Amino acid sequence: MRRMGWADLVAYLTYLAMLVLACVTSPPGAAWYLGIASSVVCAVFWFLARWQLGDSFSVTAQARKLVTGGLYARLRHPIYVFGTLAFLFALLALSGRRALAIWPFVLLIQFGRARREERVLAAAFGPAYEEYRETTWF
Repeated sequence: MRRMGWADLVAYLTYLAMLVLACVTSPPGAAWYLGIASSVVCAVFWFLARWQLGDSFSVTAQARKLVTGGLYARLRHPIYVFGTLAFLFALLALSGRRALAIWPFVLLIQFGRARREERVLAAAFGPAYEEYRETTWF
């Protein structure tokens, strides 16, 4: 289970490497650079959120500890927010607007994951989680 916890990061870094290799065959334009730069900025926040979550991170929704510091002081789901944006910007850099066709499906999956996680945390931490939830966004 521990290895699977890093699968999304490995997939992202692999995809990013593919993007860089793709620009060897055809020179990238401004949109490519903007997409890659935006993706990397989001990935830094994504990795930071993962680091701040520490041992509380799990692939499935579990309530090990209520993390409320760092990025989690403002966002309940910074891994979902920044990870999803990192992939979106990378997709846009490679595929352009056609990549937006899968975006609604990705959002549905992430919202579903967040809802499931919130139910688990609310059940485990009760009023403490509700108070935290009221002071944060998504």
